[in-house]
Amino acid sequence: MSPTELVKMLELEPVAPGVYHGRNTQSPRGVIFGGQLLAQSIAAAALSNPEMQIKSMHTMFLRGGRLDELLVLEADRLHVGRTFGSVEVSIRQGDRLCTRSLVLLHQPDPDFISHHDEAPDRSPPVGDPVSDTALRGWDVRIEEGADIPDPSAIGPPDLCVWSRFTNVPPEPWISQALLAYASDGFLIGTAMRPHVGVGQALAHVSIATSVITQTLTFHQPFDAGNWLLAAHHSPYAGQGRSFGRADVFTADGNLVASYSQENMVRGMTDT
Repeated sequence: MSPTELVKMLELEPVAPGVYHGRNTQSPRGVIFGGQLLAQSIAAAALSNPEMQIKSMHTMFLRGGRLDELLVLEADRLHVGRTFGSVEVSIRQGDRLCTRSLVLLHQPDPDFISHHDEAPDRSPPVGDPVSDTALRGWDVRIEEGADIPDPSAIGPPDLCVWSRFTNVPPEPWISQALLAYASDGFLIGTAMRPHVGVGQALAHVSIATSVITQTLTFHQPFDAGNWLLAAHHSPYAGQGRSFGRADVFTADGNLVASYSQENMVRGMTDT
């Protein structure tokens, strides 16, 4: 099984205790895709504490990253207990701090109470992938009728996205990291959907957009090589910001992860 570009992205090079070098992947906007930084932060946390599983991660995006410059990841183990551990992961390029993440790890307990929300009534995609991302190992399908790049396509602040990856290794943290990669790309577009003349095609053209913070929580183990449905919703946009959240379900309806995101969305001429 040959690793895809996105799986290779997770192969961090150890250079000192708790310090790793990371490779960059393709990005159409000339800067490092935020999902890459999320995924590699999970990789660094998992490598620094392999006895535990990733439970959640909160990330602040502080500066954009350059595609032509090496990433340095620093994983600082803050606490390791019997049930929980925590790791702070910083990603730098030279003296520029790009992201800082606080990662919670744990040893899962047996169910004491158990429930979860129901999945939206959606069927997994059929047919061959049509997006360029499939060549890199990521098959992603946005629900029919939702065109988030098009400024004239109006809809509710909701979006369902199916996602699966190719040649996923069995380690649970790799599936978590790949889902983190996929989680970054849709909540800004979801917030734009109700607004006439606004769409992701205008991002970095006439609209300034950026992820500010993101939180991911993993509920159950899953395989990112199988179809996952991310149901996005943006309950608020205003003051040059937007907020959104998503629940992630397996094709048979199990809730396996959730994430939320705070963003900047404002006109290029705004101050």
